[in-house]
Amino acid sequence: MTTPTVQPSTAAAAAHEALESGDPYAVMRRYRRATNFLAAAQVYLKSNALLREPLSADDIKPRLLGHWGAAPAINLVYAHLDRLVNERRARVLLVTGPGHGAAANLANHYLDGSLEEFYPDMTRDAAGVERFVRSFSWPGGFPSHLTPGTPGTIHEGGELGYALATSFGAAMDNPDLLVACIVGDGEAETGPTAGSWNSNRFLDPRTGGAVLPILDVNGYKISSATIAGTMSDDELLTLYRGLGWTPLLVSGDDDGVDARMAAAVDEAWELIGRIQGQARSGSTALKPAWPMIVLRTPKGWTGPKEIDGKKVEGSFRAHQVPAGDLKTNPAHLAIVEAWLRSYKPEELFEIDGSPASDIQEFVPEGDLRLGMLDDAIGGRVRRPMELPDASIVAVPVGQPGATDAGALDQVGAYLREVMVRSEDDRNFRIFCPDELESNKLGAVLEVTGRAHTWSDEADSRFTSDGRVVEVLAEHLCEGFLEGYLKTGRHALFPCYEAFIQIVDSQIAQYAKWLKVSNEIPWRLPLGSLNILLTSDAWRQDHNGYSHQNPGFINSLLTKKGTVLRITLPPDANTLTETVARCLRSTGYINLVIATKQPLPQWLSMDEAKAHADAGASIWRWASTDEGIDPDVVMAAAGMMPTNEILAAIDLLAADVPDLRARMVNVMDLMRLESRRSHPHALETEPFNALFTADKPVVFSFHGYPSAIHQLISARANPTRFHVRGYVEEGITTTPFDMLIRNGASRYQLAIEAIRRSGRAETHEGARAVDRYLLLMEEHRQFIVKHGHDSEDITSWRWHRD
Repeated sequence: MTTPTVQPSTAAAAAHEALESGDPYAVMRRYRRATNFLAAAQVYLKSNALLREPLSADDIKPRLLGHWGAAPAINLVYAHLDRLVNERRARVLLVTGPGHGAAANLANHYLDGSLEEFYPDMTRDAAGVERFVRSFSWPGGFPSHLTPGTPGTIHEGGELGYALATSFGAAMDNPDLLVACIVGDGEAETGPTAGSWNSNRFLDPRTGGAVLPILDVNGYKISSATIAGTMSDDELLTLYRGLGWTPLLVSGDDDGVDARMAAAVDEAWELIGRIQGQARSGSTALKPAWPMIVLRTPKGWTGPKEIDGKKVEGSFRAHQVPAGDLKTNPAHLAIVEAWLRSYKPEELFEIDGSPASDIQEFVPEGDLRLGMLDDAIGGRVRRPMELPDASIVAVPVGQPGATDAGALDQVGAYLREVMVRSEDDRNFRIFCPDELESNKLGAVLEVTGRAHTWSDEADSRFTSDGRVVEVLAEHLCEGFLEGYLKTGRHALFPCYEAFIQIVDSQIAQYAKWLKVSNEIPWRLPLGSLNILLTSDAWRQDHNGYSHQNPGFINSLLTKKGTVLRITLPPDANTLTETVARCLRSTGYINLVIATKQPLPQWLSMDEAKAHADAGASIWRWASTDEGIDPDVVMAAAGMMPTNEILAAIDLLAADVPDLRARMVNVMDLMRLESRRSHPHALETEPFNALFTADKPVVFSFHGYPSAIHQLISARANPTRFHVRGYVEEGITTTPFDMLIRNGASRYQLAIEAIRRSGRAETHEGARAVDRYLLLMEEHRQFIVKHGHDSEDITSWRWHRD
């Protein structure tokens, strides 16, 4: 194919013709041609970006990566959002569900100049466009999916299903923001997206912004048809009406699609304005039917119609890279060259490589560009919360263990005050899967309601402006949370321990987001993602085996240490102090685990603060080694494990008094990690000051023992750690029997200490072991007869000075 003659006036003449045509969408269509061209060029080309020379195999990238099929629809949406910004001065945040459509987002960011604001070498000229096109899916360049390195982005889309929930989180308490969310029809098949359509129940039109979902129905996913693609227009419209939306249909692949899309976007904007205006004037509709758009365009629209006699445009073959063998197949190379030239790049870019003047004038200006919105870089707009000191709800502790208290009750009282202090700026929310009161955090409901715009306002449990969002879908809670955090706010996610793994992969994606964000200077720190796990494995009195799963700790330990904290406070004061520190922190995933039943309290608030500072410390008042040369170290991490290790030490002091035991409590689990793996890890000397260099350690742990073994694996002589924890033994039984079944009771811990310290061969040691084995058998018989733990267990108190 011969190269077209490129004259300096070609692009200018085409721009003038479009402006003079009287067609209100002529420039928009040219803009879309340019973004479609750049999106396709990014997938294929490493050079000759504007096709100023005949296309050769040498111009083709060695690896063709990316997804073409969704790009044209993304470009259509982007262009119409640009028009909305220009005409209405709207603040628009775009969340793109089809994550591998990044070539489209990047093309728009390049054309409007926002990419150059963050990457100065992405200049809008001949050299810049060459760098830009080459950088896509190139080592050191832009990945084929959206990442923290993509301007205007708060959602990576590494795993499909969460774009819509994230959008609602971004809109909450953000009254002037429109969040436009493109939902792919493949993504719409996921459970999280299916649940997310109900998010319209939780968005307050008075205090929140708006979410405009745009369902991209192109009919196909990677190799087959989508469910939405097989539904008729009537079926789709009926479905979304039934879910409480006002669906607007846009379809077609002709020049008239822009007029139809413009009409739908304008109608949506006006309906949003009416809903918000009515609410803000004091007369909220009980069930506001927010607008959404159902967009039907062909998969891979404007691409090759067919290749090798097989349909491409409008089929699954357009999903990724049509014709992937260009270096070895001249016929396919010619098809791709004809495709790229069909956009007539010589009419879209000046001879110096800059976009034509009409295209540059079409895009919004300044910070209203979709790639420049501050909300998409939440650290820019994040405001620290006014947090009370944890001491305002301190539990008085005199003699250790003499006072019982519910740690989560105390945290609930603390969070109530946090809610009061954040009321004016609405900078804090709790997202919880229908478990707030079950988790003993109901005190917050004294000062705010549960958010629900579809509930009768006469029901005092629900208020449209409530800042507690309860929905029995962990995916939605996590999506709301991420959108809220990524747009600069603060939040807490309480959840039953057994069910946090429902969102394990979702949190894994967030950990990757944080890790990459830390490497990008303009991604400023966000409020931490704070997870408070309750209803833990050790006290599932009626839910039994199904609710016993402490494995989320193990999952988090695989993540980058720079973004991770795992804290197991031993009592109420340490838990409250931990929650306060988590809410003050930035840039972390904070995992905190607590038992909700009342337990003995060990540390005063001042002692709790000092213990939180240390992360792990010797409890000298509980130790029998007089501070030097113990025979065994008795360590614990977690509320129930701390209770049991202290009870074991109590037993040993009475039955084997010459055994010298040191009590170490570990609150920050990452202190155990080697220094090369985590910034909080203890150096070798302070680690040995706690655990000694060579003595046996009996470790009572909240979760699976493998987690501790993983953490200490790089320490010297790790086999001296003997960990007791949850080992998948569970049933509906008593709390103490749960401990026995998993080998983690005070009796089994004491036996382990006797054996590891070499006292099992002594008369006192052997007698103690026999006694503890007998006590466990007597306890088993007791609970079978009476249905509850014996008073010897339930009334035990630490009594030594």
